[in-house]
Amino acid sequence: MNYDHPDSLETDLLVRHLEVLRTGQPVEIPTYDFTRYARRAATETVHPRAAIIVEGILIFTDPALRALMDVKVFVDTDDDTRFIRRLRRDVAERGRTMDSVIEQYQTTVKPMHLEFVEPSKRYADIIVPRGGHNEVAIDMLLTMIRSLATVHAG
Repeated sequence: MNYDHPDSLETDLLVRHLEVLRTGQPVEIPTYDFTRYARRAATETVHPRAAIIVEGILIFTDPALRALMDVKVFVDTDDDTRFIRRLRRDVAERGRTMDSVIEQYQTTVKPMHLEFVEPSKRYADIIVPRGGHNEVAIDMLLTMIRSLATVHAG
């Protein structure tokens, strides 16, 4: 299975969960075992908040999910940085070999990025260049999130 393709995700479930959270009710979200590529039996309770941040590289590919977002932010990071982050994460946290990560990156990750992730940034309200190294953009986003949280809480 190609886990970098939108069809591999449970986006319909995410949409339902967000709709429930917006009504003020908690949801039980699945947890995943990325070493076995499977759901765990345990779930995690998520309580509604004044602001909910949904993150993921494929979140703008689904129109129903996009429609639930007040503000859509695309964090743009160069190819090398994305690859190095994935390599480090998959080796350290998911027990993968360097060769298996490289193979997956070349066969599915990069092609899926080009087909789905990169084009989806056209749906963003804000595009943050230079990823997490853009302190001006991060400060602006924090101010906006705090403002939205205050408006929605009141």
